[in-house]
Amino acid sequence: MSGNLGCSALHSYFDRELSGDRIAEFERHLEHCTICVAELGASDSIRNSLRRAQLYEYAPASLRWKICTDLRTKAPLLTASRTRPWYWLAAAAAVLLVACVGWRMRFGPGEDYQAEVAAEIVDAHLRSLQPGHLTVVASSDGRTVRTWFDSKLKFSVPVHDFANYGFPLHGARVDVVEGRSVAALVYSRYEHAVNVFVWPSRERDASPHAGSRQGYQWIDWRKGKIEFCAVSAAPAADLEQLQGLLTE
Repeated sequence: MSGNLGCSALHSYFDRELSGDRIAEFERHLEHCTICVAELGASDSIRNSLRRAQLYEYAPASLRWKICTDLRTKAPLLTASRTRPWYWLAAAAAVLLVACVGWRMRFGPGEDYQAEVAAEIVDAHLRSLQPGHLTVVASSDGRTVRTWFDSKLKFSVPVHDFANYGFPLHGARVDVVEGRSVAALVYSRYEHAVNVFVWPSRERDASPHAGSRQGYQWIDWRKGKIEFCAVSAAPAADLEQLQGLLTE
């Protein structure tokens, strides 16, 4: 599949409109196209954010009665004008846009923001567990993985193999969190895959902050203008151990 053809199929893939053969062909394209990976991740992030926003509100009975009364009163005017229905559609779209923007602006560096990032981290982890999605470069050699990241990202990624401590490195990929391209280091802890997401940050160092979501443990911290977030079905104590190794 050519690069242009692959990118043109992205939205059909996202909306699940491709046939089985085309799905397999497009997923092969994703292995080599970081642009499509990033756009697909951003689209998935927006969809999940809108689902979590719970923007729908039931109108009170008094408002429904008022609208129905106004519509009955102005029915002749609505019938005579073809532009009136578009006015209502535009107004509804504007209200939805304001609600979405307002919801996004509520998130800052507090608990809501951390909950949002944790949700996206777990979603990215779940996507990676699908067959063929866990690693793009499969290697336990830190230098090989670091060199691969250097060709894909604009920031330096610390890469180490902790096989001697029970966390062997299996490889890496580029993923998307909060609309940004991030490094994803892939380790394992016994039968559990462990994703460690890494991206640059302007914030000062922060001690670990941990939690769980959908049965998965996560732990987030910052050091040296780099933010890390590890997620896995492994026990929380194991993630704490890996966090300590990555911080040394």
